[in-house]
Amino acid sequence: MGLMDKVKAQAEQAIAKAQQGVSQGQAKIEEVQAKRQGDALLRDLGAAYYALQRSGGSADAVEAAMKLVDEHVAAHGAISDAAPDASGPGAGGPAGPGAGGGAGASGAPAGNFSINDL
Repeated sequence: MGLMDKVKAQAEQAIAKAQQGVSQGQAKIEEVQAKRQGDALLRDLGAAYYALQRSGGSADAVEAAMKLVDEHVAAHGAISDAAPDASGPGAGGPAGPGAGGGAGASGAPAGNFSINDL
């Protein structure tokens, strides 16, 4: 029965490793889902704020969106952009005017440009 005991022990080890892999995979899925939810909440907050500033949106909508972001942060921790989605805004570098501090992504010097320059 020595051979059967070895086979049984190897099978138990394989099952334990598989369960560990499933647990790690599930944790990663939950992390990605929380990040996507946080990104969506921030997008909604930005949209509510933009509407408030530019098109007569409601301050209550901004407060409601901020409350949802605060709840998400309390449940999942700070929303970070540590691993931005390659298709999302800000992919490929810092965002905002002059964030690169010199040449832009196309190699053109930084400066005051309008949409007509594109």
